[in-house]
Amino acid sequence: MQSSAPDTARRPSAGLDLKVYGPFLALAALILLGVLVNPVFLSPGNIINVLTRTAFIGIIAVGMTFVITTGNIDLSVGSMAAFAAGVAIVAMNALAGPLGSGWAVVLAGVAVALAFSLAAGFLNGILVTKGRIEAFIVTLGTMGIFRSLVTYLADGGTLTLDSTIRATYRPVYYGGLFGISYPILLFFAVAAVGALIMYRTPFGRYCAAIGSNEDVARYSAIKVDRVKLLAFVFQGLCVALAVIVYVPRLGSASATTGLLWELEAIAAVIIGGTMLKGGHGRVWGTVAGAVILTLIDNILNLTGAISVYLNGAIQGVIIIVAVLLQRSGASRR
Repeated sequence: MQSSAPDTARRPSAGLDLKVYGPFLALAALILLGVLVNPVFLSPGNIINVLTRTAFIGIIAVGMTFVITTGNIDLSVGSMAAFAAGVAIVAMNALAGPLGSGWAVVLAGVAVALAFSLAAGFLNGILVTKGRIEAFIVTLGTMGIFRSLVTYLADGGTLTLDSTIRATYRPVYYGGLFGISYPILLFFAVAAVGALIMYRTPFGRYCAAIGSNEDVARYSAIKVDRVKLLAFVFQGLCVALAVIVYVPRLGSASATTGLLWELEAIAAVIIGGTMLKGGHGRVWGTVAGAVILTLIDNILNLTGAISVYLNGAIQGVIIIVAVLLQRSGASRR
């Protein structure tokens, strides 16, 4: 009986794989459209603005790529970001007395954001793996918990960072190297590390194997629960990194902080070519997907031809088209 492996190996050369190259083709098309509608589009200021705004969702989406690749999902990332930001602000304000308003108190706030986000990711992971609860249900529950906790901390209002501490912390968002802001540098550093882990380490291969067939992965001696748990913890780390560069932007946190970030992160992952059912993770595709979402908003603002209030509708259409392309590609296999 002839193996189908050679046919599988030859298939990519038969035509363009839209799941792999589609996000980059769409990104190139959007850039061309932006250039045509407004010459300002390619100005350094606009490009830096687009990439800086992309950084928060992009960093979170890199972590989401690993979670979705394992066949799971995390709906709590937006609320987790709000909670981590709120706790960090409360901690920095409380420590301003003994530590002053310099970098010592900022580093303490960073440590608090990291600790709470990692703990939140661990909580999600342990409930999914040890509690044997679907990730959708677990993270839907923790989404409400984290959002309620930050609302409670703010007493229904806004948690505001002390102005002297914010003056110290401000360069983390507004500063940069060689004209490139720190959020952009962090975004691409996280993406590079994520791509290295996904494509060059056993952990990345294990994530894909679990998403493809969890039972087969168990029979192959892969520690499925450990890999899933680490994927959620890595998601928590990515949320913390996004929060660290987000807090100095506004210097505040409230019940609306991070609202719908989970949907944008998931959209970036799906647009980037990672299958929602798991099994294949494409980190650089996720980066392209995150930039695409921001570019849509940016082009709408530059043209004024379509109301910016329709941005969500356009993003929704793109998500549906991306999933349809995935399904059509899978049906031909």
